[in-house]
Amino acid sequence: MKGVLTFVLAGGRGERLYPLTRDRAKPAVPFGGLYRIIDFTLTNCLHSELRHIFVLTQYKSLSLERHIHLGWSLFSHALGEFLVTLPPQQRVDAHWYQGTADAIYQNWYSVERFTLGQGKPGAILILAGDHVYKMDYRPMLQFHQEHKADLTVAVFSVALEEAMGKLGVLVVDADHRVLRFEEKPAEPTPSPENPQVCLASMGIYVFNPDVLWERLQEDAADPSSTHDFGRDVINRMVGEDRVVAFPFALGNRNDVPYWRDVGTLDAYWEAHMDLVSVVPKFNLYDRAWPIHTYHEPWPPAKTVHEEPGRTGMAVSSLLSPGAIVSGSQVVRSVLSPGVKVNSYAYVEECVLLAGVDVGRGARIRRAIVDKGVRVPPGMEIGHNLDEDRKRFTVSEGGIVVIPKETVF
Repeated sequence: MKGVLTFVLAGGRGERLYPLTRDRAKPAVPFGGLYRIIDFTLTNCLHSELRHIFVLTQYKSLSLERHIHLGWSLFSHALGEFLVTLPPQQRVDAHWYQGTADAIYQNWYSVERFTLGQGKPGAILILAGDHVYKMDYRPMLQFHQEHKADLTVAVFSVALEEAMGKLGVLVVDADHRVLRFEEKPAEPTPSPENPQVCLASMGIYVFNPDVLWERLQEDAADPSSTHDFGRDVINRMVGEDRVVAFPFALGNRNDVPYWRDVGTLDAYWEAHMDLVSVVPKFNLYDRAWPIHTYHEPWPPAKTVHEEPGRTGMAVSSLLSPGAIVSGSQVVRSVLSPGVKVNSYAYVEECVLLAGVDVGRGARIRRAIVDKGVRVPPGMEIGHNLDEDRKRFTVSEGGIVVIPKETVF
Protein backbone atom coordinates (compact mmCIF):
# COMPACT_ATOMS: atom_id res chain seq x y z
CA MET A 1 0.00 0.00 0.00
CA LYS A 2 1.52 3.28 -1.12
CA GLY A 3 2.05 6.15 1.26
CA VAL A 4 2.28 4.04 4.43
CA LEU A 5 5.52 3.75 6.39
CA THR A 6 5.63 0.82 8.83
CA PHE A 7 7.70 0.41 11.99
CA VAL A 8 7.89 -2.98 13.70
CA LEU A 9 9.04 -2.78 17.33
CA ALA A 10 11.26 -5.83 17.85
CA GLY A 11 13.79 -4.80 20.47
CA GLY A 12 12.19 -5.90 23.74
CA ARG A 13 14.08 -8.00 26.26
CA GLY A 14 11.20 -10.43 26.81
CA GLU A 15 12.17 -10.99 30.44
CA ARG A 16 8.96 -12.91 31.20
CA LEU A 17 9.93 -15.45 28.51
CA TYR A 18 13.30 -16.19 30.12
CA PRO A 19 15.15 -18.56 29.63
CA LEU A 20 13.87 -18.71 26.02
CA THR A 21 15.11 -15.12 25.64
CA ARG A 22 18.47 -15.73 27.29
CA ASP A 23 20.27 -15.78 23.93
CA ARG A 24 17.72 -14.23 21.56
CA ALA A 25 15.28 -11.34 21.25
CA LYS A 26 11.64 -12.15 22.02
CA PRO A 27 10.48 -11.73 18.38
CA ALA A 28 13.15 -14.28 17.34
CA VAL A 29 11.84 -17.01 19.68
CA PRO A 30 10.72 -20.03 17.62
CA PHE A 31 6.99 -20.67 17.44
CA GLY A 32 4.73 -23.32 15.95
CA GLY A 33 7.55 -25.60 14.87
CA LEU A 34 8.68 -23.76 11.74
CA TYR A 35 8.33 -20.08 12.54
CA ARG A 36 9.71 -17.22 14.59
CA ILE A 37 7.25 -15.00 16.46
CA ILE A 38 8.03 -12.00 14.25
CA ASP A 39 6.98 -13.95 11.13
CA PHE A 40 3.30 -13.38 11.94
CA THR A 41 3.57 -9.59 11.99
CA LEU A 42 5.77 -9.52 8.88
CA THR A 43 3.41 -11.92 7.07
CA ASN A 44 0.53 -9.57 7.85
CA CYS A 45 2.52 -6.73 6.29
CA LEU A 46 3.29 -8.84 3.23
CA HIS A 47 -0.36 -9.78 2.60
CA SER A 48 -1.47 -6.20 3.35
CA GLU A 49 0.79 -4.98 0.52
CA LEU A 50 2.96 -2.92 2.87
CA ARG A 51 6.39 -2.63 1.28
CA HIS A 52 8.15 0.06 3.35
CA ILE A 53 9.11 -1.54 6.65
CA PHE A 54 11.64 -0.69 9.35
CA VAL A 55 12.24 -3.33 12.03
CA LEU A 56 13.63 -1.75 15.19
CA THR A 57 16.02 -4.14 16.95
CA GLN A 58 18.02 -3.84 20.14
CA TYR A 59 18.35 -6.70 22.62
CA LYS A 60 20.43 -9.72 21.50
CA SER A 61 19.33 -9.21 17.92
CA LEU A 62 21.82 -11.44 16.06
CA SER A 63 19.48 -14.40 15.48
CA LEU A 64 16.60 -12.04 14.62
CA GLU A 65 18.63 -10.14 12.04
CA ARG A 66 19.96 -13.40 10.58
CA HIS A 67 16.43 -14.78 10.26
CA ILE A 68 15.18 -11.63 8.53
CA HIS A 69 18.16 -11.68 6.15
CA LEU A 70 17.65 -15.34 5.24
CA GLY A 71 13.87 -15.45 5.09
CA TRP A 72 12.62 -11.99 4.26
CA SER A 73 14.66 -10.77 1.29
CA LEU A 74 11.45 -10.42 -0.71
CA PHE A 75 11.40 -6.71 -1.38
CA SER A 76 12.63 -4.94 -4.53
CA HIS A 77 14.86 -1.96 -3.80
CA ALA A 78 14.64 -1.08 -7.49
CA LEU A 79 10.92 -0.46 -6.94
CA GLY A 80 11.50 1.52 -3.75
CA GLU A 81 10.52 -1.37 -1.47
CA PHE A 82 12.47 -2.28 1.65
CA LEU A 83 12.53 -4.24 4.88
CA VAL A 84 15.41 -2.82 6.91
CA THR A 85 16.53 -3.52 10.48
CA LEU A 86 17.39 -0.48 12.59
CA PRO A 87 19.47 -0.98 15.74
CA PRO A 88 19.86 2.06 18.03
CA GLN A 89 21.67 4.75 16.03
CA GLN A 90 22.34 7.18 18.91
CA ARG A 91 21.55 10.06 16.57
CA VAL A 92 19.70 11.91 19.34
CA ASP A 93 21.83 11.01 22.37
CA ALA A 94 24.08 8.24 23.68
CA HIS A 95 21.24 6.02 24.95
CA TRP A 96 19.71 2.82 23.69
CA TYR A 97 15.97 2.91 23.11
CA GLN A 98 14.36 4.08 26.34
CA GLY A 99 10.86 2.89 25.42
CA THR A 100 8.60 2.25 22.46
CA ALA A 101 7.96 5.95 21.79
CA ASP A 102 11.64 6.82 22.18
CA ALA A 103 12.53 4.11 19.65
CA ILE A 104 10.47 5.90 16.98
CA TYR A 105 11.74 9.32 18.11
CA GLN A 106 15.36 8.23 17.75
CA ASN A 107 14.65 6.99 14.21
CA TRP A 108 12.74 10.00 12.91
CA TYR A 109 15.73 10.59 10.64
CA SER A 110 14.56 7.53 8.69
CA VAL A 111 11.13 9.13 8.22
CA GLU A 112 12.81 12.24 6.88
CA ARG A 113 14.96 10.20 4.50
CA PHE A 114 11.90 8.31 3.28
CA THR A 115 10.11 11.63 2.68
CA LEU A 116 13.00 12.93 0.59
CA GLY A 117 13.04 9.81 -1.58
CA GLN A 118 9.38 8.80 -1.86
CA GLY A 119 7.33 11.68 -0.53
CA LYS A 120 5.71 12.33 2.79
CA PRO A 121 3.94 9.24 4.16
CA GLY A 122 0.18 9.52 4.45
CA ALA A 123 0.22 7.38 7.60
CA ILE A 124 2.69 5.73 9.93
CA LEU A 125 1.78 2.21 11.07
CA ILE A 126 3.46 0.99 14.26
CA LEU A 127 3.35 -2.72 15.12
CA ALA A 128 4.66 -5.05 17.80
CA GLY A 129 6.88 -7.86 16.57
CA ASP A 130 5.99 -10.31 19.33
CA HIS A 131 2.29 -11.14 18.94
CA VAL A 132 0.60 -14.07 17.20
CA TYR A 133 -2.36 -13.16 14.99
CA LYS A 134 -3.47 -12.78 11.35
CA MET A 135 -4.65 -9.37 10.24
CA ASP A 136 -5.11 -7.38 7.08
CA TYR A 137 -4.01 -3.87 8.04
CA ARG A 138 -5.70 -2.21 5.04
CA PRO A 139 -9.20 -1.98 6.60
CA MET A 140 -7.62 -0.29 9.63
CA LEU A 141 -5.76 2.21 7.45
CA GLN A 142 -9.00 2.95 5.60
CA PHE A 143 -10.85 3.29 8.92
CA HIS A 144 -8.20 5.76 10.10
CA GLN A 145 -8.66 7.86 6.97
CA GLU A 146 -12.46 7.80 7.04
CA HIS A 147 -12.56 8.89 10.68
CA LYS A 148 -10.02 11.68 10.05
CA ALA A 149 -8.13 10.41 13.06
CA ASP A 150 -4.83 11.60 14.49
CA LEU A 151 -4.36 8.14 15.99
CA THR A 152 -6.19 4.85 15.47
CA VAL A 153 -5.66 2.00 17.94
CA ALA A 154 -6.62 -1.60 17.14
CA VAL A 155 -8.65 -3.19 19.95
CA PHE A 156 -9.49 -6.80 20.74
CA SER A 157 -12.40 -7.90 22.92
CA VAL A 158 -11.15 -9.95 25.89
CA ALA A 159 -12.78 -11.23 29.07
CA LEU A 160 -12.38 -8.81 31.98
CA GLU A 161 -10.33 -11.26 34.03
CA GLU A 162 -7.86 -11.76 31.16
CA ALA A 163 -7.08 -8.04 31.00
CA MET A 164 -6.75 -7.41 34.75
CA GLY A 165 -3.26 -6.06 35.37
CA LYS A 166 -2.02 -7.37 32.02
CA LEU A 167 -3.37 -5.32 29.11
CA GLY A 168 -4.03 -1.68 28.30
CA VAL A 169 -7.78 -1.05 28.06
CA LEU A 170 -9.62 1.59 26.03
CA VAL A 171 -12.94 3.19 26.95
CA VAL A 172 -14.82 4.27 23.80
CA ASP A 173 -18.13 5.85 22.81
CA ALA A 174 -20.63 4.67 20.21
CA ASP A 175 -18.69 6.40 17.42
CA HIS A 176 -15.42 4.58 18.27
CA ARG A 177 -13.95 7.73 19.79
CA VAL A 178 -11.53 6.87 22.61
CA LEU A 179 -12.55 8.58 25.85
CA ARG A 180 -9.95 7.10 28.18
CA PHE A 181 -6.92 4.83 28.22
CA GLU A 182 -6.36 2.55 31.22
CA GLU A 183 -2.85 1.14 31.60
CA LYS A 184 -3.15 -2.48 32.83
CA PRO A 185 -6.03 -1.71 35.23
CA ALA A 186 -6.92 -3.94 38.18
CA GLU A 187 -10.60 -3.40 37.31
CA PRO A 188 -10.98 -2.84 33.56
CA THR A 189 -13.94 -0.80 32.33
CA PRO A 190 -16.35 -3.10 30.43
CA SER A 191 -17.22 -2.57 26.78
CA PRO A 192 -20.48 -0.62 26.32
CA GLU A 193 -21.71 -3.37 23.98
CA ASN A 194 -20.89 -6.31 26.27
CA PRO A 195 -20.32 -5.94 30.05
CA GLN A 196 -18.46 -9.27 30.19
CA VAL A 197 -15.55 -8.04 28.06
CA CYS A 198 -13.33 -5.00 27.66
CA LEU A 199 -11.48 -3.51 24.70
CA ALA A 200 -7.78 -4.26 25.00
CA SER A 201 -5.14 -2.40 23.03
CA MET A 202 -3.27 -4.71 20.64
CA GLY A 203 -0.22 -2.45 20.34
CA ILE A 204 -1.17 -1.67 16.72
CA TYR A 205 -1.25 2.05 15.94
CA VAL A 206 -1.89 4.22 12.88
CA PHE A 207 -0.68 7.79 13.29
CA ASN A 208 -1.01 11.04 11.41
CA PRO A 209 2.74 11.67 10.83
CA ASP A 210 2.66 15.39 11.74
CA VAL A 211 0.79 14.76 14.98
CA LEU A 212 3.05 11.84 15.84
CA TRP A 213 6.21 13.92 15.44
CA GLU A 214 4.77 16.69 17.58
CA ARG A 215 3.82 14.26 20.34
CA LEU A 216 7.17 12.47 20.22
CA GLN A 217 9.00 15.76 20.68
CA GLU A 218 6.81 16.62 23.66
CA ASP A 219 7.40 13.20 25.16
CA ALA A 220 11.16 13.39 24.68
CA ALA A 221 11.23 16.73 26.50
CA ASP A 222 9.23 15.41 29.47
CA PRO A 223 11.64 14.22 32.22
CA SER A 224 8.84 12.34 34.00
CA SER A 225 7.89 10.25 30.96
CA THR A 226 8.74 6.57 30.58
CA HIS A 227 8.64 7.15 26.79
CA ASP A 228 6.10 4.39 26.25
CA PHE A 229 3.32 4.69 23.69
CA GLY A 230 0.54 3.30 25.85
CA ARG A 231 1.52 4.77 29.18
CA ASP A 232 2.60 8.21 27.99
CA VAL A 233 1.93 9.22 24.38
CA ILE A 234 -1.55 7.74 23.93
CA ASN A 235 -2.69 8.98 27.33
CA ARG A 236 -1.77 12.52 26.32
CA MET A 237 -3.33 12.21 22.88
CA VAL A 238 -6.66 10.91 24.18
CA GLY A 239 -7.23 14.21 25.93
CA GLU A 240 -6.00 16.47 23.15
CA ASP A 241 -6.26 14.75 19.74
CA ARG A 242 -8.76 12.73 17.75
CA VAL A 243 -8.14 9.12 18.82
CA VAL A 244 -10.37 6.29 17.59
CA ALA A 245 -10.54 2.53 18.22
CA PHE A 246 -10.53 0.04 15.36
CA PRO A 247 -12.32 -3.29 16.05
CA PHE A 248 -9.85 -6.08 15.27
CA ALA A 249 -12.65 -8.28 13.87
CA LEU A 250 -12.84 -5.98 10.82
CA GLY A 251 -9.27 -6.89 9.85
CA ASN A 252 -9.03 -10.41 11.25
CA ARG A 253 -7.96 -13.13 8.79
CA ASN A 254 -8.18 -16.16 11.09
CA ASP A 255 -11.27 -18.41 11.13
CA VAL A 256 -12.30 -16.67 14.36
CA PRO A 257 -10.64 -13.54 15.79
CA TYR A 258 -7.41 -14.67 17.45
CA TRP A 259 -4.68 -12.56 19.01
CA ARG A 260 -2.15 -13.64 21.61
CA ASP A 261 0.62 -11.81 23.38
CA VAL A 262 2.98 -14.75 23.94
CA GLY A 263 5.07 -12.74 26.36
CA THR A 264 5.02 -15.21 29.25
CA LEU A 265 6.06 -18.86 29.40
CA ASP A 266 2.49 -19.94 30.16
CA ALA A 267 1.03 -17.88 27.30
CA TYR A 268 3.68 -19.26 24.94
CA TRP A 269 2.86 -22.84 25.91
CA GLU A 270 -0.91 -22.24 25.79
CA ALA A 271 -0.64 -20.76 22.29
CA HIS A 272 1.08 -23.94 21.14
CA MET A 273 -1.69 -26.03 22.68
CA ASP A 274 -4.12 -23.92 20.63
CA LEU A 275 -2.35 -25.21 17.53
CA VAL A 276 -2.79 -28.91 18.32
CA SER A 277 -6.48 -28.90 19.25
CA VAL A 278 -8.76 -30.89 16.93
CA VAL A 279 -10.06 -27.64 15.45
CA PRO A 280 -7.07 -25.33 15.98
CA LYS A 281 -7.95 -21.91 17.33
CA PHE A 282 -5.19 -20.47 15.16
CA ASN A 283 -5.18 -21.83 11.61
CA LEU A 284 -1.74 -22.37 10.06
CA TYR A 285 -3.24 -24.20 7.07
CA ASP A 286 -5.08 -21.37 5.32
CA ARG A 287 -3.57 -21.22 1.83
CA ALA A 288 -5.18 -17.82 1.27
CA TRP A 289 -2.99 -16.39 4.06
CA PRO A 290 0.16 -18.53 4.26
CA ILE A 291 2.67 -17.71 6.99
CA HIS A 292 6.02 -16.89 5.46
CA THR A 293 9.32 -17.85 7.11
CA TYR A 294 12.79 -19.18 6.36
CA HIS A 295 12.90 -22.95 5.81
CA GLU A 296 16.07 -24.96 6.14
CA PRO A 297 16.29 -27.95 3.75
CA TRP A 298 15.11 -30.67 6.14
CA PRO A 299 13.71 -33.99 4.86
CA PRO A 300 10.09 -34.96 5.61
CA ALA A 301 9.05 -35.94 9.13
CA LYS A 302 8.61 -39.64 9.80
CA THR A 303 7.52 -42.23 12.36
CA VAL A 304 9.33 -45.58 12.54
CA HIS A 305 8.99 -48.97 14.27
CA GLU A 306 5.79 -50.92 14.62
CA GLU A 307 5.88 -53.61 17.28
CA PRO A 308 4.18 -54.15 20.63
CA GLY A 309 5.33 -51.49 23.12
CA ARG A 310 7.57 -49.88 20.53
CA THR A 311 5.42 -48.15 17.93
CA GLY A 312 6.35 -44.74 16.56
CA MET A 313 3.14 -42.74 16.93
CA ALA A 314 2.12 -39.08 17.09
CA VAL A 315 -1.42 -38.05 18.08
CA SER A 316 -2.89 -34.52 17.88
CA SER A 317 0.58 -33.12 17.28
CA LEU A 318 2.53 -30.97 14.83
CA LEU A 319 5.60 -32.64 13.31
CA SER A 320 8.01 -30.33 11.50
CA PRO A 321 10.31 -31.44 8.66
CA GLY A 322 13.18 -33.56 9.89
CA ALA A 323 11.36 -34.72 13.02
CA ILE A 324 11.60 -38.46 13.79
CA VAL A 325 9.30 -40.31 16.17
CA SER A 326 11.19 -43.57 16.60
CA GLY A 327 9.30 -46.28 18.48
CA SER A 328 7.90 -43.69 20.87
CA GLN A 329 4.65 -41.85 21.57
CA VAL A 330 4.02 -38.12 21.10
CA VAL A 331 0.69 -36.67 22.27
CA ARG A 332 -0.60 -33.09 21.87
CA SER A 333 2.87 -31.70 21.25
CA VAL A 334 4.78 -29.54 18.77
CA LEU A 335 8.02 -30.95 17.38
CA SER A 336 10.33 -28.50 15.60
CA PRO A 337 12.73 -29.41 12.75
CA GLY A 338 15.27 -32.11 13.51
CA VAL A 339 13.69 -33.31 16.76
CA LYS A 340 14.15 -37.01 17.54
CA VAL A 341 12.10 -38.92 20.10
CA ASN A 342 13.74 -42.28 20.69
CA SER A 343 12.22 -45.66 21.47
CA TYR A 344 9.95 -46.16 24.49
CA ALA A 345 9.91 -42.42 25.25
CA TYR A 346 6.62 -40.65 25.98
CA VAL A 347 6.12 -36.93 25.23
CA GLU A 348 2.87 -35.22 26.19
CA GLU A 349 1.81 -31.56 25.81
CA CYS A 350 5.34 -30.41 25.07
CA VAL A 351 7.03 -27.87 22.82
CA LEU A 352 10.35 -29.25 21.58
CA LEU A 353 12.50 -26.77 19.67
CA ALA A 354 14.88 -27.60 16.84
CA GLY A 355 17.32 -30.46 17.28
CA VAL A 356 16.05 -31.71 20.65
CA ASP A 357 16.89 -35.38 21.23
CA VAL A 358 14.72 -37.28 23.71
CA GLY A 359 16.52 -40.38 24.99
CA ARG A 360 15.10 -43.90 25.14
CA GLY A 361 12.46 -44.37 27.81
CA ALA A 362 12.38 -40.71 28.83
CA ARG A 363 9.01 -39.32 29.95
CA ILE A 364 8.26 -35.61 29.46
CA ARG A 365 5.00 -33.78 30.02
CA ARG A 366 3.98 -30.08 29.95
CA ALA A 367 7.46 -28.86 29.10
CA ILE A 368 9.26 -26.49 26.74
CA VAL A 369 12.69 -27.76 25.70
CA ASP A 370 14.98 -25.34 23.90
CA LYS A 371 17.15 -26.00 20.85
CA GLY A 372 19.65 -28.83 20.79
CA VAL A 373 19.00 -30.20 24.30
CA ARG A 374 19.71 -33.92 24.70
CA VAL A 375 17.38 -35.42 27.29
CA PRO A 376 19.08 -38.46 28.84
CA PRO A 377 17.53 -41.94 28.53
CA GLY A 378 15.00 -42.74 31.23
CA MET A 379 14.73 -39.18 32.53
CA GLU A 380 11.40 -37.85 33.82
CA ILE A 381 10.46 -34.19 33.39
CA GLY A 382 7.17 -32.58 34.40
CA HIS A 383 6.06 -35.42 36.68
CA ASN A 384 7.52 -34.04 39.92
CA LEU A 385 7.55 -30.23 39.84
CA ASP A 386 9.29 -29.94 43.23
CA GLU A 387 12.26 -31.85 41.84
CA ASP A 388 12.08 -29.97 38.53
CA ARG A 389 12.32 -26.61 40.32
CA LYS A 390 15.70 -27.62 41.72
CA ARG A 391 17.12 -27.94 38.19
CA PHE A 392 14.97 -25.95 35.77
CA THR A 393 12.64 -22.98 35.42
CA VAL A 394 9.02 -23.83 36.24
CA SER A 395 6.34 -21.30 35.27
CA GLU A 396 3.43 -20.18 37.43
CA GLY A 397 1.23 -22.60 35.49
CA GLY A 398 3.56 -25.55 36.09
CA ILE A 399 5.33 -25.61 32.71
CA VAL A 400 8.92 -26.88 32.93
CA VAL A 401 11.38 -24.98 30.74
CA ILE A 402 14.78 -26.43 29.85
CA PRO A 403 17.17 -23.90 28.29
CA LYS A 404 19.74 -24.42 25.58
CA GLU A 405 23.07 -26.05 26.48
CA THR A 406 21.60 -27.75 29.54
CA VAL A 407 23.93 -30.47 30.82
CA PHE A 408 22.20 -33.21 32.82
